[in-house]
Amino acid sequence: MDHTAYIDAAAATLGLKITAEQRPGVTRFFTLAADMAALVNGLPLTPADESGNVFQPVSPDLGEGAP
Repeated sequence: MDHTAYIDAAAATLGLKITAEQRPGVTRFFTLAADMAALVNGLPLTPADESGNVFQPVSPDLGEGAP
């Protein structure tokens, strides 16, 4: 897969200057990231694997079992 278009678009959006020396490393990173994403996306998920709908933080001051 060629990540050149994404790298160019993301760099322009973020105002980053990617030099010719940096480009091979950036491309290797995006290839690695795409491979990792493919592994994660390839795992089957059941409804039990989904995160909860509501997150209710608990103050550390309240201790164990606090509502």
